[in-house]
Amino acid sequence: MSRDRGAPAPETSSQRDHPVVAAARRRAPDERREHVVAVLLDAFGPLIESDPAAFRRRFRRMAAGPWTFYRGSACLFYSDVAAPAADGTGPADRWADERTSRVWIQGDLHAENYGTYMDDQGQLVFDVNDFDEAYLAPFTWDVWRMAASVALLGVAKAFADADIVRMVEAYCRAYTEQVRAFATRDDDSAFALRLDNTTGPVHAALEVARASRRIDLLDLETEVADGPDSTIDRRFRHTPLHRRLDDDERAQVLEAFDRYLQTIPDAKRGQRIEYRVKDVVGRSGIGIGSAGLRTYSLLLEGRTQAMENDVVLSMKQGVVAAPSRVVDDERVRAAFTDHGHRTAVSQRALQAHADPWLGHTQIDGVGYVVSEVSPYTADLDWDGVDEPDQAVALLRDLGRATAKVHCVADSSSDGGEVPFQVEEAVVAVLDAAGPDGDQQFADDAVAFALGYAEVVRDDFRLFVDSFRNGAFPGL
Repeated sequence: MSRDRGAPAPETSSQRDHPVVAAARRRAPDERREHVVAVLLDAFGPLIESDPAAFRRRFRRMAAGPWTFYRGSACLFYSDVAAPAADGTGPADRWADERTSRVWIQGDLHAENYGTYMDDQGQLVFDVNDFDEAYLAPFTWDVWRMAASVALLGVAKAFADADIVRMVEAYCRAYTEQVRAFATRDDDSAFALRLDNTTGPVHAALEVARASRRIDLLDLETEVADGPDSTIDRRFRHTPLHRRLDDDERAQVLEAFDRYLQTIPDAKRGQRIEYRVKDVVGRSGIGIGSAGLRTYSLLLEGRTQAMENDVVLSMKQGVVAAPSRVVDDERVRAAFTDHGHRTAVSQRALQAHADPWLGHTQIDGVGYVVSEVSPYTADLDWDGVDEPDQAVALLRDLGRATAKVHCVADSSSDGGEVPFQVEEAVVAVLDAAGPDGDQQFADDAVAFALGYAEVVRDDFRLFVDSFRNGAFPGL
């Protein structure tokens, strides 16, 4: 049973002594400060060197508060969740066995990494988004990272500890209930959060996406102008975000685009006219997680010659997935040629009906992921969630969405990296804990969330102090 609303947050030994939290707190403040700096430099050092200005902006955004710091420091989270076993203190995760420790995870799951997309069936779906950090790892890492983000967000909204407990429990119980539901049906991919089965902020996001128009995106990014051969057509606007390419770089990108076309599955391949490139530019200002990564935008003909049907693609340099830094499994590494390949494969696995434009390529041996810049994406908006009861209802939907991406990305998906049914594996570890296994799972997540949120707040102060005082060379 879930706890009653308003019940005080429990002061249990499991809450105080969660192995991940305990391991993080074992370090003295000066030692922890050095650890925070070392982990961030190990993850971002080459990117800092390639574009220090972009990383100064990224670190200043992270310095805005514990929430933005947490969003930008997934590598630190993974160094912590992997640390207890490495320190010889025993397993940190009693829910991870041979199967449940090798599941497709989103890799950077937090309360704002959910939103809408148009699937390849033309249906608007609300789901987990952003697969740059996706990897094969324990399923609990997604749940724990999300749970800690809920605790941080709850504190930012001045919710009581008891309400934060209810929020994390609601998320976890919805997750396990949905996993159990998948275990009793044959087709996981048939489940989706859609306009006809959602309410509240999830439904609002879907309505925003439904009202969006392709022509509005095109007008924002492009203009109709005279081309070099005196024809009138669309091309990218001249803006601070767009960088015109010289002939050599443009040729490189177009060659990479031709290689990308070979990675589109036959079942999702369109007519040749759809892939005619009209224009290409370098792109900046993508987001906090893309600092130092090279990105291009390509304008394509689309499925007809009508300019209102043109399509914008993003060709973005793949990032080293944060979980991959701590998962020591050569079988996983060997499954991918590069980070662009891994990102595309993971998104196809985690989304039941992924973007038909999704693919990957290489430039100078570096992997890039290619996907549509869709007009039908709308991110989850937490600004209007002002009461704990609203948050609890929303988190039930997010728990169901998380269960969906984990369970569709298994032996029934195309990749074959997970050769078993995830729902069956998760149910088995829950049942092995006893008749109240689902509640124990939620209790563990609550213990992690409340304890790790405190660790993050302490780490944030250490990070800001280190950044201000020149601890990051080149910045």
